[in-house]
Amino acid sequence: MAHSHAHTFEAPARPRLAKALAIVVGVIAVAAIAGMVALWPNSGDVPQGGGPFSDESVTLVDATVESVEPFDCGSTGIGPDNTPMVEGDCAQVTAATEDDESAEFTLDPTRYVGAGMEPGDEIVLIEIAPPGQQVSYEFHDYQRGSQLLVMAIVFGVLVALIGRWRGLFAILGIGVTLLALVRFVLPALLAGGPALAIAIVGSTAIMLVVLYLAHGISIRTTAALFGTLFGIAFTALAGAFATGWAHLTGVGSEDDHLLVASAPEMSLSGVVAATMVIAGLGVLNDVTVTQASAVWEMRGLQPTAGPGQLFRSAMRIGRDHIASSVYTLVFAYAGSAMTVLLLITTYQQELLQVATTEQIGQEIVRTLVGAVGLVLAVPVTTAIAVALAPPAAGEHANEGDLALPTPGGEHAESGAHTAPGDVRG
Repeated sequence: MAHSHAHTFEAPARPRLAKALAIVVGVIAVAAIAGMVALWPNSGDVPQGGGPFSDESVTLVDATVESVEPFDCGSTGIGPDNTPMVEGDCAQVTAATEDDESAEFTLDPTRYVGAGMEPGDEIVLIEIAPPGQQVSYEFHDYQRGSQLLVMAIVFGVLVALIGRWRGLFAILGIGVTLLALVRFVLPALLAGGPALAIAIVGSTAIMLVVLYLAHGISIRTTAALFGTLFGIAFTALAGAFATGWAHLTGVGSEDDHLLVASAPEMSLSGVVAATMVIAGLGVLNDVTVTQASAVWEMRGLQPTAGPGQLFRSAMRIGRDHIASSVYTLVFAYAGSAMTVLLLITTYQQELLQVATTEQIGQEIVRTLVGAVGLVLAVPVTTAIAVALAPPAAGEHANEGDLALPTPGGEHAESGAHTAPGDVRG
């Protein structure tokens, strides 16, 4: 189903340029597909760790809390080797499993005092049933599948209602991104493949699909794609250099140690550089699309402006976007590392000492490299967009191109996506 709405600017049809760009994009797509084929891991090369629940006698079961009885378990707040612990009562919990079995377990002060538990809570238990021995239970987590599903549905409905077809295609792009990560990027990294090449190829393939899905096949979207590919390439090179220069090993937490043991062929330092490419894709895509759109809108508002004037006008928007996007990167990384930052603040360590640790240093380098790639992508994308934008009014049009129409016209934009030879601007 298509919908129509008014635009202030109708781009001219330029079939020769559209076909040339379609060929370039086609070559990039073929290269990305060839890269994925070459880097695709064999199933036997992907480590299949046992995991904590691989034993047949250990299973996860859903349950509902029936009673919670606190008791003094002697927690003084100081653990072995003077490790800080939560001080307070433990709790004896009785729950009914999904098979109507009665399950009892003990909740430590961290869970009981810190998070709390009440009758009626839906939880997940670890059922331990060794052959010939009595079944025992341990607390694993809360059930939250239904809550996540409701939030996902609300998100999807809002995006569809407000974004309409663009919103629906953007949601489809999320699915494509997750599919590429789960089926290609993650297994290839675990198999010990070249992390940076995997990140570049995977990111390129994702952007080729997501950009055209969400924004339609047009010269303007292609300009944004070229700017995004520049950002990916720069971030990959800068990330590889920064990782080696700052001696980032990728081993900064207990989870990293477990990952090294489970996938010994994988280079965690390479993964650090790869994550710099993938982590900044969303913001990078946002910036490049905005800049390309800004150039097209500026052309509609200033039909006689030359390339230099058009570039300067769009860059005024770009500078504001740079500032807000850099904030976004910093806030995103700070939020993801908030628990570590809070713990460090509690220990009252010096800021410089904390910043140079492996765990925090990774986030700092990732933020800085991503921010630099983002900043450079703005003028590069703007320059590409200016070069591909419709010519100024009065300029001689190339053979096969149409003259620039006057601004203020209206046209119906179809919600359907066209072929790569699309002649729309």
